[in-house]
Amino acid sequence: MSDYQLIVIGAGPGGYTAALRAARLGLHTAVVERREVGGTCLNRGCIPTKTLLHASQVYYDAVNGAGVGVHGSLSYDIGEMFAFKRSVSEKLRSGIHALLKGAKVDVIEGTAQIAAPGQVDVTGADGAVTRYTAERILAATGSVNVRPPIPGLELPGVMTSDELLEGTDTPYQSIVIIGGGVIGVEFATFYSHLGCQVTLVEGMANLLPQLDRELGQNLAQILKKQGVEVLTSAMVQSVEQAADGLCVHLEQKGKELTVTGEKVLCAIGRRAYFDGLFAAGLTPALNGKRLLVDESYQTSIPGVYAIGDASAAVQLAHVAAAQGTDCVERMCGGKGSIDLNVIPSCIYSVPEIAAVGLAEAEAREQGIPAVSGKCTLFSNARAIIEDPGRCFMKLVARTDTHELIGAQLMCQHASDMISQLSTAMVNRLTVEQLLTVMRPHPSFEEALGEAVENLASKLA
Repeated sequence: MSDYQLIVIGAGPGGYTAALRAARLGLHTAVVERREVGGTCLNRGCIPTKTLLHASQVYYDAVNGAGVGVHGSLSYDIGEMFAFKRSVSEKLRSGIHALLKGAKVDVIEGTAQIAAPGQVDVTGADGAVTRYTAERILAATGSVNVRPPIPGLELPGVMTSDELLEGTDTPYQSIVIIGGGVIGVEFATFYSHLGCQVTLVEGMANLLPQLDRELGQNLAQILKKQGVEVLTSAMVQSVEQAADGLCVHLEQKGKELTVTGEKVLCAIGRRAYFDGLFAAGLTPALNGKRLLVDESYQTSIPGVYAIGDASAAVQLAHVAAAQGTDCVERMCGGKGSIDLNVIPSCIYSVPEIAAVGLAEAEAREQGIPAVSGKCTLFSNARAIIEDPGRCFMKLVARTDTHELIGAQLMCQHASDMISQLSTAMVNRLTVEQLLTVMRPHPSFEEALGEAVENLASKLA
């Protein structure tokens, strides 16, 4: 008889969500974690960055409060901001521990290795190895930062987001951020709000190249207004030490240029992590650099499953959590309760950015007849009061069925509003059905109603 019905390797959003769901469905479950529960998201990713962004936003709003009658001399303590960040993560970790304990999920501390189907070896802090058996094994080992082979990226002062989030007691005067994706633009927002000179470098033609082009273009203008130097279509050639910091050598549209900073943040992405997870001779099939899984999340090794960043093309905490739930429900004979085809994404810049589904250009590239409706928020009461900058909402619908198939929001509270549009897409609601909704005044959602009306006019 096996020790467990399910062993989950990794206690990040995917792992602990899967473990909790499994326990509630009656499976005797354990989760193995070599670091802290909560994974990258809670400890070295989205939660720490959003906490720091909140702290910097409080400071920035107060410093720039003269327009609303707020005056005074202000300062900030970067060490206290990072201490606040740590306290938030600690509180959330305690909550996860309580949930796992309440669900009677065993938490095993150590580094796991799958020795064979149904067998997991865990190496503890003392070096001792304990073997556990399980009917099924679920790998939720997440991802790690990518550091490409560019000369000079190994120099002191060149950091990944994990290293940067460890904290500092001394504010940086300047920083060069390599990568204009989600991680890069969020850290650019944080540091620029604190008065740090930020240079943001992106190799593609626009920031946030994975999203609708207008979002990246608008964000670039907003960041420039905040004092950020934005360089797009710029490829990093090398980094070298200088007397006053680090020099980053670039090539931009055939021209060479150099930017300098006290520190450099390498934020060009993450890769699936499963190093050392499988014992010698136990080789899973790969999908590129990710674990290959079938529709039930099973790898090529019988009884071994994988979810989240280790196997998924989309590396988001809520995707990992949804896959964890879906995987366990399928293990227990269900069909899965979450629609995994509609994936919202959020960027916590100022203003926020959120998107789901297809942009109009993407739909047409796929041969889907589509049209978009847009509303700018220049006359929206809440936008005028809060003045978050250039804001708009764009909705995309099929021209044949009038179903909503995409949305791109750039405004305050976009991360909160995107779920209602995801709900509309999951339930295949039409533009006409969205028109029937009454939206409160004054609110940012009023602009959503205007975007729906604009879209309806194009479908008429």
